[in-house]
Amino acid sequence: MKFFVDTADVDAIRELNELGMVDGVTTNPSLILKSGRDILEVTKEICAIVDGPVSAEVVALEADKMIAEGRHLAGIAPNIAVKLPLTWDGLKACKVLSGEGKMVNVTLCFSVNQALLAAKAGASFISPFIGRLDDINLDGTELIEDIRVVYDNYGFGTEILAASIRSPNHVADVARIGADVMTAPPDVIRKLASHPLTDAGLASFLKDWEKTGQKIL
Repeated sequence: MKFFVDTADVDAIRELNELGMVDGVTTNPSLILKSGRDILEVTKEICAIVDGPVSAEVVALEADKMIAEGRHLAGIAPNIAVKLPLTWDGLKACKVLSGEGKMVNVTLCFSVNQALLAAKAGASFISPFIGRLDDINLDGTELIEDIRVVYDNYGFGTEILAASIRSPNHVADVARIGADVMTAPPDVIRKLASHPLTDAGLASFLKDWEKTGQKIL
């Protein structure tokens, strides 16, 4: 499973990328706001750090304007994936932009039918938001599983990008199901390395090592 990092924090992206933990980046207007930087400037910087897809989201609501914004964003770097909302106009824009050979990430997906439409429109990625479904007492990971079955049934090439990842448990769940990609904030990715038994075992080893009175260096 590919790891995308969901942030516009350049320092966090660089740190994780150096560890080999970043296959791509996803951003959105909220993350750009949090960064406090110009969208074109920060997106260009991220694209220079990461080799994989970097999702940059349009803000227009009408198809023609989405297409214009998408073309502009795609001009930032060859690894830009234009991020479009899963609306009828977003699907129209997806069809045009994907037809031009641009990567497209269709976002805010909450149903199998929506995912099916995005695949038909030529989306490179579909982004089901599992955490937001969990927030309204629905099983977000179940949606990933259902989309996996449908895409496999018909051989769609659209990659399932599990989004709105809130915890390490979400990551393990979507990996078991077979999501192609997951995107998560930097802190969630870092938490994947944590386990209380690892901490306890390390503390025990170090306590015993101290008793030996030895040094390695």
